[in-house]
Amino acid sequence: MIVEEVYAKTILSKSKVFDYTINPYIGCEHGCTYCYARFMKRFTDHKEEWGKFVDVKVNAASLLQREIKKKRPGVVWISGVCDPYQPLEKEYELTKRCLEILLKHGWPVTVQTKSPLVLRDVEPLRKFDKIEVGLTITTADENIRKIFEPNSPPVEQRIETLGKLHSAGVKTFAMIAPLLPKTEGLATQLGGKADYVLIDKMNYNYADRTYKRHRLEYAMTNNFFTQKKIELANAFEKEGIPYQLLF
Repeated sequence: MIVEEVYAKTILSKSKVFDYTINPYIGCEHGCTYCYARFMKRFTDHKEEWGKFVDVKVNAASLLQREIKKKRPGVVWISGVCDPYQPLEKEYELTKRCLEILLKHGWPVTVQTKSPLVLRDVEPLRKFDKIEVGLTITTADENIRKIFEPNSPPVEQRIETLGKLHSAGVKTFAMIAPLLPKTEGLATQLGGKADYVLIDKMNYNYADRTYKRHRLEYAMTNNFFTQKKIELANAFEKEGIPYQLLF
């Protein structure tokens, strides 16, 4: 892993999904094969393989402290093109410091991660008036997870994290995206842990080689998505968990 400390010019960026996004890091240690954020390499001149480099925006908090005073309040997405709780966050605490600034100014926040490290910040998280934390959970099968997300936390840990956040009074959601094979049982496991669920197939072209190498071409078909959409919708309805299909 090539880690470089950099000084960003701005941190509170406009987003097409929410009002703003904060990305304390460029690159991600998780290096998931399907990740859409690898497009960032076109703008950063990184020659390394996705998942092999991270730039740490060491001035993220000081930038936010300055920029937040000049912007109209809005929902902040943490993060759009990196995992804000990837392993380096344990050392640098950039996400934590940004959250503390957002809390002080009363801005609403949506956090999205794959990491149990988010539990470190449960105390500031529960103090927000408007906040939600989502854990990306793409499959219920560890073998599938290891194929597509080899450097990310196990599925069981993510589900447990959702449960602990929910019990602490933090609004939670599960992001089943991209929808991978072997999702059977997810609805039951998420019962009482997620306030709602988002489901999407999202950017499968990046993982095409991974599918073919592991002979999972069937998961690229329209029939696969149609079948899974029906199965998951029925399962979440049975569990009484609100869900939204994004495809």
